Amino acid sequence: MSAARPLRVGIVGGGIAGVGLALGLCRHRHLDVTLFESARAFGEIGAGVSFGPNAVRAIAGLGMGEPYADLADRTPAPWQDVWFEWRRGEDARLLGATLAPGVGQSSVHRADFLDALAARLPFGMTRFGKRAVGVEHAAGTARVRFADGSHYDGDVVIAADGIKSALRAEVLRGLAQAPAEPRFTGTCAYRGLIERNRLHRAFDARGIDPHLIDVPQMHLGLDAHILTFPVKHGRLINVVAFVSDRSDPAPQWPERQPWVREASRREMLEAYADWGAAARTLLECIDAPTHWALHDLAQLPGYADGRLALIGDAAHAMLPHQGAGAGQGLEDAWFLARLLADPALDREGIPELLRVYDRIRRPRACRVQQTSWEAGELYELRDPQAGDDDARLGRTLETRFDWIWNHDLDADVALAQRALGAAAPA
Repeated sequence: MSAARPLRVGIVGGGIAGVGLALGLCRHRHLDVTLFESARAFGEIGAGVSFGPNAVRAIAGLGMGEPYADLADRTPAPWQDVWFEWRRGEDARLLGATLAPGVGQSSVHRADFLDALAARLPFGMTRFGKRAVGVEHAAGTARVRFADGSHYDGDVVIAADGIKSALRAEVLRGLAQAPAEPRFTGTCAYRGLIERNRLHRAFDARGIDPHLIDVPQMHLGLDAHILTFPVKHGRLINVVAFVSDRSDPAPQWPERQPWVREASRREMLEAYADWGAAARTLLECIDAPTHWALHDLAQLPGYADGRLALIGDAAHAMLPHQGAGAGQGLEDAWFLARLLADPALDREGIPELLRVYDRIRRPRACRVQQTSWEAGELYELRDPQAGDDDARLGRTLETRFDWIWNHDLDADVALAQRALGAAAPA
């Protein structure tokens, strides 16, 4: 490395992608990593989050494999490879199953996972109560300004500050593009956690097969669908019940209305009045559901400008219908960690490194965004090819996730390294 002092890497945002990147970088002596989090402590909202095989590989590559393995839920044998079974909401009849060999429905409780990761960060690396409000590029550095009046000068700054990112506009401004705000998708979700034993008793009382509890399920219906999978080592069942309003092609969420609120069980059940006994019994066991207005982002024209780059939801927030959003953030983190780990990297090479990151990562993340929306259409019987035909649904669902899961992350990194090697001065 040509410079005497370490490269200063600032990471803005302490969610799973930001903490994952920090863990992937902190082992390298040529990097001085600082993580900034706006809250007073680490925290995640939501309950269960699932990761496909691609994301599990990224987790391992970032050095998080051990805490993940300690927390992750797996479907019991002989269904350990099942990602989801697909059923009709009106009668729970089986349409088919999607398999993820060797991984299955690998999931964790969000907060538990983030706590386990944060505990592995070096002491003093994280600065809490730091809400970023802007970035200025000057003299070969990126200066992050915070709401408390302080600032940080970095050789590279990675914004992992979520769908409401304060730094996304800075990247787009540098690219002479308009700001991109979160957009309401027209889909809302009721969420809840149910004690597994309680759900078993309720199913048994109504003669419903307990297999529908023990194996991850997706119940499909017109303009609605429900998913279930275990968390907390099977003690709890995570339930997400989606409802889409398609009456407005450009739905708007009221500006001052919160995205998340408490809901009544009665309100939730009214949305599934025509559904079958299995689905309704499941929902009846949620005592205090929460209601979430789902937002995403339009596909961005760029993820990087100068010494500033976006990762995770700041770059490509998407609908959760492929269980791929968190995984794409982890792929971003793993990709950048591999490139920044090169001890020969110098300050002058940072802008080109981020341009290569954008060129390789953005097309894949944009495609996952698009197909996540398409998956919701499929689950809610609006897909133009499969419609509500059982056989077509089953065939489509069996393999449509393979391209996400089987992606070769190592090949992406090798491609980037070749590009950076070709761009390096002789």
